[in-house]
Amino acid sequence: MTFLNSILHQSKKHEIPFDHWEYNNALSEEAIQEIVGADIPDVSKHNLSYDGTRAIDGGAAEFREGISSGGKAIKFRCFITKENALEFPNLVKFIHELQAKETYQVISKMIKKDLSNSFVRVEVICDREGFWLKPHCDIKEKLMSGLIFVNKTNESEDLGTDFYNKNLKKVKTVPYKHNYGYLFTSGPDTWHGMEKKKILKERRCIQVNYVTFKTDWKVE
Repeated sequence: MTFLNSILHQSKKHEIPFDHWEYNNALSEEAIQEIVGADIPDVSKHNLSYDGTRAIDGGAAEFREGISSGGKAIKFRCFITKENALEFPNLVKFIHELQAKETYQVISKMIKKDLSNSFVRVEVICDREGFWLKPHCDIKEKLMSGLIFVNKTNESEDLGTDFYNKNLKKVKTVPYKHNYGYLFTSGPDTWHGMEKKKILKERRCIQVNYVTFKTDWKVE
């Protein structure tokens, strides 16, 4: 139970600018290799109007419906589902750990949210040069939000998530350290994002959520 052990023994609560927890060593080396190896297209190499955010996915019609030449639709985001589970066996093990009652009950007590009827959602992310994310608060359907960073390319620790106060002043940056993560629960003043920063090669991570809407992975 790598993730649970990390939360129980290698996590620390922070209260500024809002309650959140940072933690170490939550992923197995096998899961990390799957994140590193995930084939996520570089949107900048496609002839698209790209504003630097992840909103491209599902935006342009050719990527929802397929390429006119008959090729498969290109996906710029990679959610772990039962459809692609065979490609990510160790991330599926990670999801099973999140589904386990002993795990979500610990998280539930931390964030003071009932997760007993929730679903797990995990996304592999690969941000590249030009990426940014404006300050925002997550939708209420995300009961728990967070990222776990995978920094195998010696990118700057400044590439972590920026946290803001209610006046949208940046208060801190969670460091982009290898196998290092954070979590929090959505609320009215949980402003976070990422200013445009220099990405030398890529910024890989996974997004981890417990959500109220249906995914392939309901908790036990």
